[in-house]
Amino acid sequence: MDKGEGNVKYVLTGDGAGTLFLIDEKSGDIHATKRLDREEKAMYTLHAKVLDRNTNAELEPDTEFNIKIHDINDNAPKFVKDIYFASVPEMSEVGTTVATVTATDADDQTYGNSAKLVYSILQGQPYFSVDSENGTIKTALPGMDREVKENYQVVIQAKDMAGQMGGLSGTTTVSITLSDVNDSPPRFANHSFRVTALESTEIEGAIGRIKADDPDVGRNAEMEYSIVGGHDTFNIITDQTTQEGVIIIKKALDYESKRDYEFRVEVKNTYLDARFIHGLQFKDYATVKVTVEDVDESPVFTRNPYIIEVHEDTAAGSFVGVVSARDPDADNKPVKYSIDRHTDLERLFNIDSVNGTITTLKALDREMSKWHNISVVATEINNPRQTTRVPVFIKVLDVNDNAPEFAMSYDTFVCENVKAGQLIQTISAVDTDEPLVGHKFVFSISATNPNFTIVDREDNTANILTRRGGFSRREMSMYFLPVVISDNDYPIQSSTSTLIVRVCACDSRGNMQTCNPEVLPFSDGLTTGALVAILLCVIILLMIVVLFAALRRQRKKEPLIISKEDVRDNVVSYNDEGGGEEDTQAFDIGTLRNPEVMDANKLRRDIIPEMLFPFRRTSPIKDNTDVRDFINGRLQENDSDPTAPPYDSLATYAYEGSGSLAESLSSLESAATEGDHDYDYLSNWGPQFKKLAEMYIGKSPDRET
Repeated sequence: MDKGEGNVKYVLTGDGAGTLFLIDEKSGDIHATKRLDREEKAMYTLHAKVLDRNTNAELEPDTEFNIKIHDINDNAPKFVKDIYFASVPEMSEVGTTVATVTATDADDQTYGNSAKLVYSILQGQPYFSVDSENGTIKTALPGMDREVKENYQVVIQAKDMAGQMGGLSGTTTVSITLSDVNDSPPRFANHSFRVTALESTEIEGAIGRIKADDPDVGRNAEMEYSIVGGHDTFNIITDQTTQEGVIIIKKALDYESKRDYEFRVEVKNTYLDARFIHGLQFKDYATVKVTVEDVDESPVFTRNPYIIEVHEDTAAGSFVGVVSARDPDADNKPVKYSIDRHTDLERLFNIDSVNGTITTLKALDREMSKWHNISVVATEINNPRQTTRVPVFIKVLDVNDNAPEFAMSYDTFVCENVKAGQLIQTISAVDTDEPLVGHKFVFSISATNPNFTIVDREDNTANILTRRGGFSRREMSMYFLPVVISDNDYPIQSSTSTLIVRVCACDSRGNMQTCNPEVLPFSDGLTTGALVAILLCVIILLMIVVLFAALRRQRKKEPLIISKEDVRDNVVSYNDEGGGEEDTQAFDIGTLRNPEVMDANKLRRDIIPEMLFPFRRTSPIKDNTDVRDFINGRLQENDSDPTAPPYDSLATYAYEGSGSLAESLSSLESAATEGDHDYDYLSNWGPQFKKLAEMYIGKSPDRET
């Protein structure tokens, strides 16, 4: 339909149309715009249309066609890993598979030889080979020994185009390690060892080490040591960490008895490989010589421990037992004995420091302690640092020195309505002694007891029975029954225990109701309760009388002068307590007796007085010369007094003066009695002395007459 006139138009659609592929609209030729890669996409599907250039009408239906990309050898083979790791047992046979490496080629395997690979070994010959088709690596040399060379580096190449010239190739490295097998037996580098050991080495203590060499590794190098034929004194064990043989002691060494030992040690592998045991002896032997060195040993007791028996009540200084120790060294140095006082705090025992004889310091009591555990120390006299201690167990044997007694405190009662022969109590006894044949107690009471009897039950118990009936609380509310208890050991011990039996009121079944004694009436009809009540009332009345008398004594008398205005003398109050008649510093009694000598006396300056200001009378002397002289004297006295307080103070003086018409009113200087004075003149002194005049004039004998 295309006549070449240019009326036909070609259009391309589909994969890559317009980008990878372009079409010429006039000629219909298809061109690629860039290089195509088959490994990216091997085939493209396109659609072509033919249109009328003028009308765009389709001249024929769409045509679909595929563009297939043909492969060329543009990709080299590649291995999955850059380096591989593999291992193979040493001494493996030729052809033993080590590992398989595989390479891939992105080229088309169905078109030509672009993806056909061939494997070859570039490095690692002559020890290994590789299969050219599948890349399997195998051993190529027999007898490869790990102890000679352990690691190998093998380089494998994969080439396409079937290995032809011009083909592309890729390589990888395989690190091959020879794994160990037990192909080497252990060997001693030196077949004779010498070891020294102190005789004081403890049992199971190590005295030396020996070692065999095995070039294998891991479990193939594990070894086991043993003494050929065994040994009574020594043993050898294997240190699993170092693979050494450790020589230990099974039995204590004694330089004085044997100084040199010799034995043979065998070493062998723990795990064997059956492929390599033929013709090889996987064991080795060595001789060990042990030399014992002497040390200064501690004393040794003949026994450990000591068990000694001694009877109780043994007197102080009595023999208990003997301990013995000796110096095991060849010198056999002397030893001395002592008791560790921390184990004998009560100091019950003593020991002879020379011969080890143990004696008592005090009497022993089995009831206090059945066993005494002490420690005896043996010390070398020449070397006090060498000491040995041994426990001594002293058992105190029983002696019948304690009497039996009641097993408990019994609460026993008997009913008033009890009948003769009735059981009221079962008693038992205990004894702190321990006879070998066991306890056997005998109970008894006085045969003349009219109230009770006892029946021994032959099992270390006894029954208390009533001998009669009709007990009465009025007659006797409580009975004391002595019971004699004896044992059967030697010497026989006995004791008397008192059983208290109360008389109680019981019901018809014998159940106790009350045990209080009945109140007995007196002959005058008053009971004990009534007498007690009367006595209490009397005591209360006496207490009231005594209390009333005490209150009367404490009542204060009314003072003679109540009003402060009636105070005629100056009152100075000091807040301190005098020292009695012997205190001459507080005040001078002579001052009160003779006012004329007050100038020569000094007041106390150690405290501040509290002054009371009484009513002052007008001096009968107009110029008050005597008062002025008095004040000037006091002022001069205070100025020159070194004991005066270091602060300003106000001193108030009440001085009558020497011109008083009444003269002194104090009776301190008067030696006459009140009857010798005439007080009538007091009535002439005025109203201020009225009260005083009434007090003294009223008492005049003449007026009373």
